Amino acid sequence: MAPNMTLFSVNAILILSTSDNSRILAKYYSAPHAPAGTPAHSTTYPGANPYPSVKEQKAFEKGLMEKTNKQNSDIILYDNRVVVFKMESDVMLYVVGGADENEIMLYNVILALRDSLNILLKNSTDKRTIIENYDLVALAIDEIIDDGIILETDPVVVTSRVSRPPVQDMNSVKGLDLSEEGVLKMWEFGKMKLGERLRQGL
Repeated sequence: MAPNMTLFSVNAILILSTSDNSRILAKYYSAPHAPAGTPAHSTTYPGANPYPSVKEQKAFEKGLMEKTNKQNSDIILYDNRVVVFKMESDVMLYVVGGADENEIMLYNVILALRDSLNILLKNSTDKRTIIENYDLVALAIDEIIDDGIILETDPVVVTSRVSRPPVQDMNSVKGLDLSEEGVLKMWEFGKMKLGERLRQGL
């Protein structure tokens, strides 16, 4: 077993705009508890956030954009981190892991993110659509990664947990009478049914 094995395999998920090199969405992860004996504010233990301040994060993102703008591959080593990335329209999706992390596992995460966004945003994964559906994008990322731990890489499962409820389900809720009289009738009906069940049980 490798000495630095940890569940906290993802350091960050980034969605950056290629048109103006700006940040659309950035999530940096850190293990909730450092191992015993780790000095305070250390960023060297497995699962630690390597870029704790916004200034460091922006500098990392700027350098990453410059490095990946003219790349042909999907996986690079940058700033002693394994970075997998995918270009979609005018945005770049990144998954950042430690230098000794499994590239195939990180690649599965970027594919899950890309495919989930394509399903949720109906194949229009661009800056404007991501901003308009920011809630869905953030929820999809949270379904894939939690505190740097990979939870799910199946885009169909991710989108089924994230997508908005169907319209027909909302219509059944509209049929409920939520006035004071309607709620009182529901209470009386429930009380009567409970009484019947208790009498049957005795």
